[in-house]
Amino acid sequence: MAAGCRAACLIEAETGECVYSFNERARMPVASVCKVMTLTVCLDAADEGKITLDDEVDISANAAGMGGSQIFLHGGGRYPLGELIKSIVVCSANDSCVAVAEYVCGSEESFVAEMNKKAAELGMEDTLFANCTGLPGGTQYSCAADVAVMFANLIRHPAYFGFSKIWLEDFEHSDGRVTVMTNTNKLLRRYNGCDGGKTGFTGEAGYCLASTAKRGELRFVSAVLGGDTSEHRFSAAEALFDYGFGGYENQVVLDGTVLLNEEFAVRGGKKQFYGVLPGENCYLFTAKNKDNDVTFEVCDYKVKAPVRRGDVVGHIEVYKNGVLYKKVPAVSAEDVAAASYADRLRQVAGGWSL
Repeated sequence: MAAGCRAACLIEAETGECVYSFNERARMPVASVCKVMTLTVCLDAADEGKITLDDEVDISANAAGMGGSQIFLHGGGRYPLGELIKSIVVCSANDSCVAVAEYVCGSEESFVAEMNKKAAELGMEDTLFANCTGLPGGTQYSCAADVAVMFANLIRHPAYFGFSKIWLEDFEHSDGRVTVMTNTNKLLRRYNGCDGGKTGFTGEAGYCLASTAKRGELRFVSAVLGGDTSEHRFSAAEALFDYGFGGYENQVVLDGTVLLNEEFAVRGGKKQFYGVLPGENCYLFTAKNKDNDVTFEVCDYKVKAPVRRGDVVGHIEVYKNGVLYKKVPAVSAEDVAAASYADRLRQVAGGWSL
């Protein structure tokens, strides 16, 4: 399935369940695929409010002088942070990587420390970063399993998909020049459902690719490392995705529009019980035609009126073959006003449990 490649891994994006792997724990260089973590640290900082994508970034001579794939930044110029991030996603710009690293953490060295810290948080035990570009130098490596994990984490940032689907776009420089960006991820044009990916190549690493594809509610992430040709990395990823979509599915086990069979009691309300809904759809990832024992346990938070429609009032524990699979919020399906003094008197007379 991964012909012409040294390692491969395919996981379901939400659960991280691995459905295919080959040599997935072998440590090896991954070239520019390490920029998946560069992007992650940047977007994490934006989510935390430390930076915004509208920030203006001053370009150092160090950043402008980077070799390899680049967007040809103007040293001493200023660029919007979001445009620099876009150039990393679309055309793997090394100069933009160093520029954002220096902006976010003050230096590339400090930024790389954050990359390794995030890798540890994600449980990436076979990964070490030495720079933010993936260019040769220093001790650095990863493995197919870790690459799949870090890419699945990156695509949880909605901002990523604002850049990843761009095929061709002009990049405008602060000195008036224009550089044409072309996406390095050829699967965007050749695989149904592919909407993101990160390529990498050096002589030592070979041809590498982390990519994702979604059909319906099912999304996979693949990692292919050490390809002997560029075509082999793309064809291997296609074969992995075909295997995933052909053999697995997401079954709806909780529908957010369908009332649960049980009602919740409410304290101090004009009514004694109220209906509840799953707060979101819950899908069960499973091999096709496989019978699973799916059970639910509904946990009531014992809320007090007033309750508004959509309020989280409990949670639902979904078990797959006896193992906790997911927790889904339970929300009120209706408004329940607080009882007045007169209401409470009538309730006592009616034998309500208050």
